[in-house]
Amino acid sequence: MSERMPERQKDRPWLMRTYAGHSTAEASNELYRRNLAKGQTGLSVAFDLPTQTGYDPDHILARGEVGRVGVPVSHLGDMRRLFQDIPLERTNTSMTINATAMWLLALYQVVAEEQGADLAQLQGTTQNDIVKEYLSRGTHVFPPGPSLRLTTDMITYTVNHIPKWNPINICSYHLQEAGATPVQEISYAMSTAIAVLDAVFASGQVPEERRGEVVGRISFFVNAGVRFIEEMCKMRAFGRIWDQVTRERYGIEDARQRRFRYGVQVNSLGLTEAQPENNVQRIVLEMLAVTLSKDARARAVQLPAWNEALGLPRPWDQQWSLRIQQVLAHESDLLEYADIFAGSHVIEAKVEELVAESLAEMDRIERMGGAMAAVESGYLKSQLVSSHAERRARIESGEEKVVGVNIYETTEPNPLTADLDAAIMTVDPANEARVVAKLHEWRENREEGRATDSLAALKKAAAGSANLMAATVECARAGVTTGEWSWALRDVFGEFRAPTGVSGAPVAVSAERGTPLAAVREKVSRTADELGSGRLRLLVGKPGLDGHSNGAEQIAVRARDAGFEVVYQGIRLTPEQIVSAALAEDVHCVGLSILSGSHAELVPDVLNRLREAGAADIPVIVGGIIPNADAAELKAAGVAAVFTPKDFGITEIIGRIVDEIRTANKLDPLDPLEVPA
Repeated sequence: MSERMPERQKDRPWLMRTYAGHSTAEASNELYRRNLAKGQTGLSVAFDLPTQTGYDPDHILARGEVGRVGVPVSHLGDMRRLFQDIPLERTNTSMTINATAMWLLALYQVVAEEQGADLAQLQGTTQNDIVKEYLSRGTHVFPPGPSLRLTTDMITYTVNHIPKWNPINICSYHLQEAGATPVQEISYAMSTAIAVLDAVFASGQVPEERRGEVVGRISFFVNAGVRFIEEMCKMRAFGRIWDQVTRERYGIEDARQRRFRYGVQVNSLGLTEAQPENNVQRIVLEMLAVTLSKDARARAVQLPAWNEALGLPRPWDQQWSLRIQQVLAHESDLLEYADIFAGSHVIEAKVEELVAESLAEMDRIERMGGAMAAVESGYLKSQLVSSHAERRARIESGEEKVVGVNIYETTEPNPLTADLDAAIMTVDPANEARVVAKLHEWRENREEGRATDSLAALKKAAAGSANLMAATVECARAGVTTGEWSWALRDVFGEFRAPTGVSGAPVAVSAERGTPLAAVREKVSRTADELGSGRLRLLVGKPGLDGHSNGAEQIAVRARDAGFEVVYQGIRLTPEQIVSAALAEDVHCVGLSILSGSHAELVPDVLNRLREAGAADIPVIVGGIIPNADAAELKAAGVAAVFTPKDFGITEIIGRIVDEIRTANKLDPLDPLEVPA
C-alpha cells in the first residue's frame, strides 16, 4: 500500500452570515441566537424600510412597512434588545444600512459600551454606500453632498475610535440587481470608492501618515451571478484595479492595506418564482464564483434562500443556505489548495479584458466630475436602466435562457410549494401597532430635555463643519428616535429625489412589423382612437418605502415604447400622492409596484381614494412579490390584475394592461393580434 499523503493545511473559511431580521427586535434577537447556535460565524442585520429611510414607525410613510423586510430599530432600547445576550466584543456584525448608517453605528456603539466592550475590539461593517441607493435600492434620504459628508465623518471617526470596524462597504451588489454588466459593476463601484476616499482626504480629518489606515478599512460588498467563470474573473479584476488605484492615486505602499477586501451576497435577480427549486443550484454556482479562487476569495458570504422570489424565507430556508456554505467549507477540499486558476490563459485573458474596459469607463466618469456628478446628471442611472432593459429583452426573446422560465418549462408538482402560503414566512399584521405603541412608551419615559438639547446640538453641528458622529452618539444616549435624528438633518440638508433614468433609456426591444411589441403598439393605438384620448396614459406608482424600482422602471420603459404616455415620479409616494397624480394626469390605468410586502395595506388605500374621488373606473394593476392568497384578496378588493416575478414577459404585461383599460371602459375585446412566426 502506498503511504498516505500528509494532510494539507487548510485555509480558514470565510465568515458565514445569514441576512436576517423581521417583526421586532425581540423576534430578531431570538433568530440571531438560533443562527449562531447552528454554526453561523457572523451576523448580518436586515433593517426594515422605515429604519433605513429615517422614519419612525408612526410616520405615514411607514404604514404597512414596519418589520416587513427587516427589524425596526427606532431608538437605543430597540438596539439593546436586538443584541441582548450577544457579546458584541466577540461578534462580527454586518449592518445593511446606508442613509442612516451613522445613527445605527452610534446606537451599536452605545450598546457595546453598556455591555462593557472595548470599542477598539469591535468588528463588523456598516454598508454606508449612498451612491448605489440613488441608482438602485432607493433608501437615500439626503442630497449627495451632505450624504458624502456623513460617510466621510463616519470613516474618520471609526479610524480613530473603532479601528477594526469597516465603516463602509462600497456596494456593487445592487448595481448588478439593477442590471449592471460586470464592467459597469466594477467601474461604478471603483468610481464611488474614489469619490469617498477623495472626500475623506480632502476633509483634513486624517493626517498624511494615516492614509493607509483609512484605505485598509475600506471594504466592498459585491454580487455574484450564475455565469460563475465571468463572475470569478470579475473579482480578480476588482482586486487588480483596487491595487492600482490605491497605489497610484493614494500612494499606499503597504500591500496589506491595498488588499481588495470584500463580502458577498450572491445574486437574487436571477432567482425565479417558476420552479423555485432550481434556485438552489443557482445559489451554489454563484457561491463558487467567490470561493473557488483563493487569490480572489470573499472574506464573508451570505446566501439568499431558494424561495426569496416567493416571499420572506423561513428560518428553515435560511438554515438550508447556511448549510450550503458549511458543506463547501468543511466537506470539500476547496480550502486545501493554492489558487487553482493561477497560470490559466483563459482566465487571464478575461481578467485583462474586464480591467481594460472598466478603467476606460472609470476615466469617462472621472471626466464627468466623478461618481457624484454622474449620479446627479442621471448618467449612471440611465445606463443601468438601459442595461436592465437589454437583459430583459434577451430573456423574453429566448437569447438568454432561464431554466423553468423560457426553456424546459414543464414540471412535476413541486412538494416544496404544495402549500404555497406555508412555504414562506409571514409577518403578523398586528405587529406594527405593537411596535408603534412601544415607540410612544419610549418617548414618554425618556428625559425629554436631554433629547431636545441633543437634537439642537446635532443641527448646529450639521449647519457648521464639525464631525457629526459625536453629536449623533449623544443623541443615541439621550433617547432620540431614528425619525427625530433624520428629521433634524433633513431640516439642515434637505431631501433628495434621485433621477429615474426612464426618459433617457433607449429602446431595447424591436417594434418592427410582425413583432410582439408591434402588435401591442397596434392595440394601444386602436384603444386610444376608440377612447378619443389622443394617447393612452399609464401612471406607474411606487407607494410606501420600497425603493427597489427596477421592475417599475422596466414597465415604464416598455409602456413608453408601446405608445403609452407614462407618468412615473419615482419612489416613496403616499397613496394620496399617487391618486392625486392619477387624477391630475387623467390616466387610463394605475400600475403599482411593491416588493416589500406592504401591498395588503397600501393597495386598498389607493383603491378607496380613487372611489372617494369618483374615479373607481380607473383600473388598478399591481406587481411585486405577492403570495397567492394576498393576490386573491387584492382582486377581491377591486384590483384588475396582479403580476408576480413569474410574469417575465413585459410586452405581454403591457398588452394585458391595454385589455384591462378596454374592459374598464366597456370596449369590446380586441381579437388576439397574431404575430407571424
